[in-house]
Amino acid sequence: MTELLTAAQMRAIEQAAIASGEVTGLELMERAGAGVLNAILQEWPDMAKSPQKAVVLCGPGNNGGDGFVVARLLKARGWDVEVFLYGEVEKLPPDAKVNAKRWMEMGAVLDITIIANTFTFSNAKSARKGTDVIVDALFGTGITRPIEGLDIMIDDVKLRAEYFDKSHEFTRVVSIDFPSGISSDTGNEIEPSAPLLDDSIVSNLTVTFHCLKIGHTIGVGPTACGEIVVKEIGLKKHGCVGVRLVTSKSIRIPKHSMSHKFHYGHALILSGPATRTGAARLAARGALRIGAGVVSLGCPQEAAAECAAQLTAIMLAPIEDGAALKATLQDKRINALCLGPALGVDDRGRGLLEAAVRAEHAPYVVLDADALTILAKVPELFAKLHKNCVLTPHAGEFKRLFPDIAAKLEAPATTGPAYSKVDATREAAARAGCVVLFKGADTVIAAPDGRAAINSAHYDRAAPWLATAGSGDVLAGFITGLLARGFAPMQAAETAAWLHVECALKFGSGLIAEDIPEQLPAVFRELDL
Repeated sequence: MTELLTAAQMRAIEQAAIASGEVTGLELMERAGAGVLNAILQEWPDMAKSPQKAVVLCGPGNNGGDGFVVARLLKARGWDVEVFLYGEVEKLPPDAKVNAKRWMEMGAVLDITIIANTFTFSNAKSARKGTDVIVDALFGTGITRPIEGLDIMIDDVKLRAEYFDKSHEFTRVVSIDFPSGISSDTGNEIEPSAPLLDDSIVSNLTVTFHCLKIGHTIGVGPTACGEIVVKEIGLKKHGCVGVRLVTSKSIRIPKHSMSHKFHYGHALILSGPATRTGAARLAARGALRIGAGVVSLGCPQEAAAECAAQLTAIMLAPIEDGAALKATLQDKRINALCLGPALGVDDRGRGLLEAAVRAEHAPYVVLDADALTILAKVPELFAKLHKNCVLTPHAGEFKRLFPDIAAKLEAPATTGPAYSKVDATREAAARAGCVVLFKGADTVIAAPDGRAAINSAHYDRAAPWLATAGSGDVLAGFITGLLARGFAPMQAAETAAWLHVECALKFGSGLIAEDIPEQLPAVFRELDL
């Protein structure tokens, strides 16, 4: 797992290193600036061939100090560099002030408000022609609330980039730590508006230090960051407990030899009535492909012929209602149950859900789709959730299940750290008493004890074609199959979410839900599982 930190945790790591005498603040700032320069030249090697023109926008904190270092290093390479400051040099933090004054030995520090007053389309060609790089060193991870004048600065950066792109003189935008206007803890805009990213800088490259922050992987953060590069600045391994990023290194599916099918568990997937069995069949196929030893589809008699015509390796079980489910669950070999995909929100659906959460045998239970709608309507069933359950809501279902938590998530931040999707999922898991997987391109998984992980389908793992009907049903089946194999709920949810994206990447565009499980053998081979 890769640790994702909050802004506060990152500051604590830096402060601890400085307090121990391991490094000085000035040394960290110098390393950060050098890391940014190195990242720029690695991303665009042509820029190393001859001097370029850069505009560096510095903020009133240490992020601005990093910007002054970048400006100085670029100037030393012969670049034409202009530096603008939001604020006053004398009011900068000590280390940032030192670097501002070092820069002032090489060039001027201009008031950032000059930009908006002097840069317009009418005079752009003469005033700013040929800008190759704009370095955003305004606020980084430090921004937690709206900043006066930020919208003007952001508009200017966008205006420059847009103008020179149209002039076929591509201007690259590079952000230090975070594009200004984006919260590093939530990945959301500090001042959200429509359209999205209207009130934040959108970068081609973002350079951060030591490790990724939460906002790099959730919300609109990945879109605003563009390419993301992590540079080491000499900090030792930290002791912070962060949010985990699910990666290939965390995927562990044990191999067994000399075992029989029930050693890999028996998953039961409950279906809706006739003409509404497809979603459950997708989930069942996912459970079977991911390795459950036996998978059964429980359906009412009216749907038996429909299901039998579509299934081969998946068995059928006649389950009309809650009483039938209760009887079926007496078979203790059934150790994982999934219900919700096209189940129906009628009396049958409610009866099945009640039997599932009240079962004496208490197998693992994955609740998706219609089961979540029923839970939102029937508080007494929600109260029966237990540690062996996994909830898999998308944003709309999450809002129905946890309306007050969703309201906090949607509210703009006015003071202090903003409330993130990670915070919301953790709170939901604590309330439900079970694992919650909050779906999206930035899927967040949380356990009642506060553990949290992010499965990010961004950057090189972006798979927009996963937004297709039935995709979520397959994910529910993946989780159920892993639970049947003996995975703990948190591990099953994390692993299933990662494999779900990997299958989409393996297939590529044109993906439909039926394709997803069929990519698992190839994915497993590449992982040597």
